[in-house]
Amino acid sequence: MNFHVLKYLFVYMTPLLVVISIYTGGIYTYMAVLYVFILIPVLEFIFTGTSKNLDDVEESLVTKDKFYDYLLYSLVPVQCAIFAYFLLRVHDPAFALWEKIGMMTAFGMSCGALGINAAHELGHRNTWYEKAMSKILLATTQYMHFFIEHNRGHHKNVSTDEDPASARYGETVYRFFVRSIRDSWLSAWHLESKRLKPLKLPFWSLHNEMLRFQLIQVGILGSILLTFGLEVTLLYLGAATIGVLLLETINYIEHYGLRRKKIDNTRYERTMPVHSWNSNHTLGRILLLEVTRHSDHHYLATRKYQTLRHFDESPQMPAGYPGMMLLSFIPPLWFKVMHHQIEKYKATREGVSLG
Repeated sequence: MNFHVLKYLFVYMTPLLVVISIYTGGIYTYMAVLYVFILIPVLEFIFTGTSKNLDDVEESLVTKDKFYDYLLYSLVPVQCAIFAYFLLRVHDPAFALWEKIGMMTAFGMSCGALGINAAHELGHRNTWYEKAMSKILLATTQYMHFFIEHNRGHHKNVSTDEDPASARYGETVYRFFVRSIRDSWLSAWHLESKRLKPLKLPFWSLHNEMLRFQLIQVGILGSILLTFGLEVTLLYLGAATIGVLLLETINYIEHYGLRRKKIDNTRYERTMPVHSWNSNHTLGRILLLEVTRHSDHHYLATRKYQTLRHFDESPQMPAGYPGMMLLSFIPPLWFKVMHHQIEKYKATREGVSLG
């Protein structure tokens, strides 16, 4: 195996630390969250990454190499196993509430990194079984509508005010949470209604995938409540919420202040690499299956994670994703850093719509 293959095994570090956090008890239950938000940002100041892309031959080889697909697929049973293990552990009366909350934060990291992030990559694939795996992962974190809204809404409307998941200039991450979560859910209902109409299928039926998603999620919650009780159900919902907020924080930093221009006041220019913030920081790239090379993902959404490219013209984040996520939680600092970054980028790229 070459280094390009081996480095992606690092993706297993998150689920490994999540399992250790859930297993150990005590202060170590907070190990996973400290890893994601303390250790990784510190290391990314040292290992800043590279803008180097694969050459044509290398890209052809890694595109055909099934190792990358199998690595991605393996995260589905791993997430499901962690889900079941988490429920069993927090149901144990031997643990204090503060320990269970630590386990909740650990599983929340898993919900964000595996439950949603891996589902994101699978949701862009073409086969029925990869799409099914995406939905299974999203079900573990109660966010199945993401499958509809992200693929049919976000990628169409990205970097416009019509997209709930594109942060506006001057908008805090906390205000964004409310708007993006609410409007993305409503948008998914609208997109399903729009899909059903030309097929002449009834909205209130199992033909409506959004309705099926709600029933599945309620079924999961009901099963947990009946089997494990209210406390475990609330801890699970807490972990799922952490996963959702991790996703939405990533959404916030990915397109903050970037806007596509309207052509003739009727349609928008094509999504280009300049409409997404990019990060080449190595650890965050692998931790999040290369979603940090977001400019290329939106430029050509069908590209597999292992082939995503750097573009010199893309706006670059001053730090990796975990560090930028932390920064976004302190709006005055976020605005100071990012507005300076926007002005600097605007000065070097005339004609780019920012702010």
